[in-house]
Amino acid sequence: MTTRLLSAFLLFASLAAAQPAATPETPAQREARMKWWREARFGMFVHWGLYSGLAGTWEGKPVATRGGMEWIQNRVKADTKTYAERAIPLFKPTPDFARQWARLAKLAGCRYVVFTTKHHDGFALHNSKVSDYDAGSVLNRDLTKEIVDAIRGEGLRVGFYHSVIDWHHDQYGYAHSKQLPHPLRDQPYPAGTRDHAKYVAYLHSQVDELTSNYGKVDILWWDYSAVDFQGEQAWRAFDLLAKVRAKQPAVIMNNRLFRIPEAGFNGMGTSAISARMEPQYGDFITPEQHIPAIGMPGVDWETCMTMNTTWGYSDHDHAWKSNEILIRNLIDIASKGGNYLLNIGPKADGSVPVESVRALEAMGAWMKVNGASIYSTAASPFEELDWGRATLKQLPGGKARLYLHVFEWPKDGKLVVPLANAGSAKARLLAGGKALKISAASTSLTIQVPAAAPDPIATVIELDLAGPPSVVKPGA
Repeated sequence: MTTRLLSAFLLFASLAAAQPAATPETPAQREARMKWWREARFGMFVHWGLYSGLAGTWEGKPVATRGGMEWIQNRVKADTKTYAERAIPLFKPTPDFARQWARLAKLAGCRYVVFTTKHHDGFALHNSKVSDYDAGSVLNRDLTKEIVDAIRGEGLRVGFYHSVIDWHHDQYGYAHSKQLPHPLRDQPYPAGTRDHAKYVAYLHSQVDELTSNYGKVDILWWDYSAVDFQGEQAWRAFDLLAKVRAKQPAVIMNNRLFRIPEAGFNGMGTSAISARMEPQYGDFITPEQHIPAIGMPGVDWETCMTMNTTWGYSDHDHAWKSNEILIRNLIDIASKGGNYLLNIGPKADGSVPVESVRALEAMGAWMKVNGASIYSTAASPFEELDWGRATLKQLPGGKARLYLHVFEWPKDGKLVVPLANAGSAKARLLAGGKALKISAASTSLTIQVPAAAPDPIATVIELDLAGPPSVVKPGA
């Protein structure tokens, strides 16, 4: 680190310490702040950085055919100098890459985009005044600004993913954790000692830049902590949250500055979810690569998921999910009251792999017809439906609307819904609005449907009820 950069870190640290304490948020204020996010249901995640040019290859050989290639520096245990020398010459974004992302997100039906401003390798996509390992210094471009402008140009909300671990910074104290990844983990510090407080000051400085220089930030998506190193000890997390909130009062933040049960985690691993979220630790829980079996009632949550098995681009990972899986995942998540943050991993020039483009086009076509059954909906009132999923909307006058997403089309033309006292219900196909006949019994409602499914992936039936749904539990 140069003397100029160190002085800048310490200045930003002193300014952060001077930030006033945030006024506690009322429940009504929280509801208003979270409203758009809860209604959005579908967002695009973007993992893109120096690792994208390496494309899962090191020294001419594939590192792996599955798994995250945004971790390639850690996988091959490369020091930061070697990694940078090999990766930087390959990272050549085209002038209009960001517009492609934003248009694709809009086409797919996403309502927000979260992209990596800095991943674990430490390379920042913005023009940072406190670093020389950033797009401004290396490419003479502010890629963050280009991306933000493109996203806003399509009328979408903007989210910043920001890694709080850093494999490049020479003061990042990786020896504090036996659980967080680092290419040199379990090895002595190259210079003998490190002052982690200087790294934390740097972290706060870059976050200050991101929350000061790009207008309104809708989401801050932190990544990530360990049971043995998290929160105040690792990142001065409460100061960081307060400083962000002071600059961006409406921002929505996830839970990954912490790794404790009160913040949604029971341990390490992507499935170690506690389904608890106390507001001082963030706004929503982040199950990764899986959908909670019954959702998380009473808690805001968002499943983030890849289209193949890697977040960052790889030439060698061809395990692409089908359109059916992706669309049904979105439906399943919405039916459980969550959001779906679906990842693309662009190539080094910013272009999106054709497999991702085709999948998002298919999702967009489905959403264009059926989006009303996803946006602004609440979780299904049913514990289980053997033919598919459901979402719910409250209508004026105490009425309710159920959206029935049929995965398994009934061979006898009769869709049985476990509802009682639904004699005045009205049903129609969401696509086209064709009315469907209903017969009601004391413990079920039967909808007469066409012989063949109009949409083989998920046909949606709109069911209007005179009041709240009266659900009949299995076995009743």
